[in-house]
Amino acid sequence: MTAETATQGDPDVTENVIADESVTSVPATGEGESNASETAVTDAEDSSTEQDDAADDADDVDEDAEADDSDDDEADDSDDDEDDEDDEVDEEDRLVEEGEIAGDYLEQLLDVLDFDGDIDLDVDGDRAVVSIDGGDDLAKLVGRKGEVLDALQELTRLAVQQATGDRSRLMLDIARWRADRRERLARLGTEVAERVRDSGEREALDPMTPFERKIVHDAVAAVDGVISESEGAEPKRRVVVIKVD
Repeated sequence: MTAETATQGDPDVTENVIADESVTSVPATGEGESNASETAVTDAEDSSTEQDDAADDADDVDEDAEADDSDDDEADDSDDDEDDEDDEVDEEDRLVEEGEIAGDYLEQLLDVLDFDGDIDLDVDGDRAVVSIDGGDDLAKLVGRKGEVLDALQELTRLAVQQATGDRSRLMLDIARWRADRRERLARLGTEVAERVRDSGEREALDPMTPFERKIVHDAVAAVDGVISESEGAEPKRRVVVIKVD
């Protein structure tokens, strides 16, 4: 019996043949191309993921570096603050030392001159302050318009400079002459400033020392509508008060 006859006579065989032909008719190349495409897509996705991970790692490194820089900046600022505090402490210690040296020098001077007085040491801003009070005859050490006091102040500064090697700006006061002078000059500056403000006429004061002129300038600056300037040459330099619009 021929193959054709057997096929026609047996339906099961026919179905098997059709099924075999159907299986063999599916092209193998299609599956290979599809798998290759899917593999390429998967590889691309994996590569993209790796690049994203690398970028994230780089960002983390940058953030860590920025954090380290921030910590370093904060540490530097803290160090600067500590340095400033140390400088202030050193400056105050230096001024205290100046006052002590001046106090010893003046105590010896009072013993030699046979003058009685209590010596007080202080620090005012950027200078040491030494005051002598208590004696009835201390006015002799002030002199006319503070001339003797100014001379003693210079001698005391030289004594401090000789001991420390640094120039001193120490302020010496005897029998409250400078303190009282400061109060009088402050009142004078305020009165002149108010008068110039009301009248509009400029006013010049008597010649003063730089220390005295500063007191007047500070008093005038506290009054609105006026300003103060210094004119002339030492020792006749004076304060001039002017009204402004």
